[in-house]
Amino acid sequence: MQNSHGAQSRTNTYDVAILGSGMAGGMLGAVLARNGVRVLLIDAGTHPRFAVGESTIPYTSGMTRLIADRYGVPELKPLSSHKGISRQVSRYCGQKQNFGFVYHRAGERQDPKEINQLVVPSAIRTETHLFRQDIDSYLFHVAVKYGAEPLLNTRITDVDIDPDSGVVLRTEQGREFRAGYVVDGSGFRSPLAEKFALRETPTSARTHSRTLFTHMIGVRPFDRAPAAQRHDQPNPWHHGTLHHVFDGGWLWVIPFDNHADSLNPLCSVGLTLDPRVFPKDDAPAQLEFDAFLRRFPQIEWQFHDARAVRPWVSTGRLQYSAKQVVGDRFCLTSHAAGFIDALYSRGLTNTLEVVNALGWRLIAATRDGDWSTERFAYLETLQQGLFGFHDDLVFSSFVGFRDYELWNAVNRTWMLGTMLGNVMLEDAYYRFTRSGNAEILRGLEDSAHPGSPLPVSPGFTAMSALTRDLCVQVEEGSLAPREAAGRILSVIREADFIAPSFRLGHRDSRCFAMSPAKMAKNAVWARRDAPPEIGSRMINASKGLVRMRLMGG
Repeated sequence: MQNSHGAQSRTNTYDVAILGSGMAGGMLGAVLARNGVRVLLIDAGTHPRFAVGESTIPYTSGMTRLIADRYGVPELKPLSSHKGISRQVSRYCGQKQNFGFVYHRAGERQDPKEINQLVVPSAIRTETHLFRQDIDSYLFHVAVKYGAEPLLNTRITDVDIDPDSGVVLRTEQGREFRAGYVVDGSGFRSPLAEKFALRETPTSARTHSRTLFTHMIGVRPFDRAPAAQRHDQPNPWHHGTLHHVFDGGWLWVIPFDNHADSLNPLCSVGLTLDPRVFPKDDAPAQLEFDAFLRRFPQIEWQFHDARAVRPWVSTGRLQYSAKQVVGDRFCLTSHAAGFIDALYSRGLTNTLEVVNALGWRLIAATRDGDWSTERFAYLETLQQGLFGFHDDLVFSSFVGFRDYELWNAVNRTWMLGTMLGNVMLEDAYYRFTRSGNAEILRGLEDSAHPGSPLPVSPGFTAMSALTRDLCVQVEEGSLAPREAAGRILSVIREADFIAPSFRLGHRDSRCFAMSPAKMAKNAVWARRDAPPEIGSRMINASKGLVRMRLMGG
């Protein structure tokens, strides 16, 4: 594997330098190199390596498929489905058939009616629990295969940028590299954020959370727990990502061993807490985790025989942001730009959104020499929009964790965004694959609400803002949680952007699985009653998914 002392190309000048070779850097490097861009892929570490951000959502898989076809990188296509990953990339990843949520109160028996689940439609079943060390390494090597120059074990210590001539990067070994543009996908300690003082201090994020996480062995399927015997969810908890939620936080359980073809006995486990409710002390993470389980014995059952196989990671407050992510000859992406929380698995989705929007701009700039900040200005709007939407959603969820009725209502707004955002993407992908016209994909950027899963719907935008505002009032103590819950569900019942037959605005519709009967009713609604901006997209998305299934995708 290439390291900092390996063979170099004839010069140290590149079109694009990418800092960080994780999922964002590896995929962007592959896209650019495949399209003739001279790429320098720099990382302070090596591969393979531990990483979290392991759970996909349908939008993640759909965007991966779109990027593979848009930029002509067929090696990305297997990453768009669990089947493709298991057959062509790694048998160390888990399946994800559902998003599951079980609500708990400390010291009390779990109420079997206080559960929520969104089941991925059986017609697609694309979602995966990614064993990131395998996936990140795969993407890194795809980028290198297409000609990206790898430079691992190399830390950037200084950056100089001239808007006219480009970027100069200096390493801790004193070496210099030049590029027309630099993309920083490194993380919180972003060299560019530090050099140009881009961090927003304090962060504008409303969410407050910290986390401790590891990989464990011996985690038992929660379906076998005594507390789960009266649950009526449509899909086994162990077949998906399980979230134990409670006042002040949530705990993720992401098994990699939940299907017959898996070779991986491990499970990703992370406990995320509001530090204002659970202040961090000096106790080791394992002791803090054990103390938490003693307060929630019905969760403890799942971990009775479990043990960590690697050191715990314990963080301070997770949230950080940047007051600027795009400037002369640079763009911060992914976790270099900011972070909210792992809740709802939107980190990977946001990463791929940025890769897709950056890719064609960087390819075009390499060809025509226009590296102007104006060309990349959309990335500023997009990333700030993604940050804001996710912050609103996670903030509202943490407020909702205080009372199951409010959580039950907030959870529906997340369900709607997850389902309808995928409709937007699949509609565009279907029209693109039929016509080959890339302008259709650029049309995804023509939005008054960048970062929203459903930017074409004023009703969805208003619902999201109302949910946030009501939760602000709950947090301030000026509104009762159950009154806020009733108002949110009322708005959903009256919404014009979702079929009434789904009953997502009704309190007791705690779990949702898209059955063939529901799909048929939705098709009728889409043709007859849905607003035009919703109905036509749903019809195209359905056609595209049927086509994908027939082709074995």
